[in-house]
Amino acid sequence: MKILTTNQMRQVEQDCAGIDLAPEKLMENAGKAFAEEVRRILGRLERKHLLMLIGPGNNGGDGLVAARHLHDWGAKVSLCLFKERGDDDQNFSLVKERNIDCLLVTGDENLGELAGLLESSDAVIDALFGIGQVRPFRDTLKSALDVVSDAKRNRPALRIIALDLPSGLDADTGAVDPACLYADNTVTLGFAKAGLLKSPGVERAGNITVADIGIPAYLVDEVPNELIDRAWGRSVLPPRPLQANKGSFGRVLVIAGSTNYIGAAYLAASGALRVGAGLVTLATATSLHPILATKTTEVTYLPLPEAQRGIISPSASRVVHQYLSGYDTLLMGCGLGQSRAVVEFVENTLLKVRAIPIPMVLDADALNTLARIPNWWQRLKDDAILTPHPGEMARLIGTTVADVQRDRPSITKRAAATWNKTIVLKGAYTVIATPDGRSRVCPAANPGLASAGTGDVLSGVIAGLLAQGMSLFNAASLGVFLHSEAGELVRAQLGDTGMLAGDLLPALPLAIKQLKETG
Repeated sequence: MKILTTNQMRQVEQDCAGIDLAPEKLMENAGKAFAEEVRRILGRLERKHLLMLIGPGNNGGDGLVAARHLHDWGAKVSLCLFKERGDDDQNFSLVKERNIDCLLVTGDENLGELAGLLESSDAVIDALFGIGQVRPFRDTLKSALDVVSDAKRNRPALRIIALDLPSGLDADTGAVDPACLYADNTVTLGFAKAGLLKSPGVERAGNITVADIGIPAYLVDEVPNELIDRAWGRSVLPPRPLQANKGSFGRVLVIAGSTNYIGAAYLAASGALRVGAGLVTLATATSLHPILATKTTEVTYLPLPEAQRGIISPSASRVVHQYLSGYDTLLMGCGLGQSRAVVEFVENTLLKVRAIPIPMVLDADALNTLARIPNWWQRLKDDAILTPHPGEMARLIGTTVADVQRDRPSITKRAAATWNKTIVLKGAYTVIATPDGRSRVCPAANPGLASAGTGDVLSGVIAGLLAQGMSLFNAASLGVFLHSEAGELVRAQLGDTGMLAGDLLPALPLAIKQLKETG
């Protein structure tokens, strides 16, 4: 599913007119598709009161189409119009034929009636402005949105659903008008809009779904930015032949762990196993081997020489390179620590010897080491996926976390192009980008995943998929998606408070099973 800018969306709409998809047809498709999503979100519509805020343009027109369908499906619908619709407005005429209640808000004197309607409403639908709204809200419109916000604060069960995007959210930059509503759900039309996935807009959008409005996919084939969805995930899952053996599903070498971060090694290695890697070898400090062997019985081990107890020696890089040819993927960095010996070990392994013969996943302390080295990417020529969280990304590019979070997609794409690496910027709405300018965004935000160790699991998941023969971009993207799906399974069972990284491990095979079976 593609992610479009405003100009790209407008071009697509123009192209549709040339293939017998006139604006009127697109509006009918959009309104009905939106109404169907509202029905899915709210469940049975009988005896549900829906208050629809209708703007003067196309977004309001989509809302009028939706209002007609929602009424016909049993909902009690009330419209709040902020500008009169002309007698030649066919969609408004169809609404009037159904005797749907309409309140015309022409000044602040109508705000009391709006507040009264809100008291009896189960949901508010924001169909005021779409991708074309850039002016700040003022006067009555601002006051009306404030009334809706107050009603939501006083009654959190009141659901706010935005049509295409919350009004006042810039579809390109994610900037928001102060009066922009905090939607529980945004049903965006045709394709995801870039601004919905950027801060601060992402906080206003709530749960995002994309409604198919009949635009042919080939019209956006050249757009390089995508939103990961279940259909895509199912299409790229590695095959599992019946006559396979463990060699069929790849071998992963995981270099991880130190005295203070023993669990990181367990989580990373287990993540690779749980997505189907055939064999995982955990290379860790020799003194940690007995501890990890009692916890992680399914992996094999490569004990590495130590600088001190539980800390890998710089000389271990020679051991690693002796064994690399027997593996399909290298994962390095989880829980290694930042001691002087480890920093030297990472640099020796990645930058001071011959090329790495297999693709790599670099995380955590491998990234922290690279961040210390000026122009490290000019020395690391090998294929690699880097998986920084915002703090690690800020260190790598020499900026602040706030700057990274301000425009995550652009930051990630620039880093991928500069470093010639595949980048996974972790966090809510994780971004994956490639050196050639392609990017994907995972449409998931789960606060339960904001706990220690979940990133180690993700790195293992990506490495396990990469070992099964996937491309770097697809392995990184599918890994992020499966990790988020496992998080949703755990959240459904436990909630999002107290979720542990280890809870994700048994959920990963279930996420894959569900993806195969249900799509």
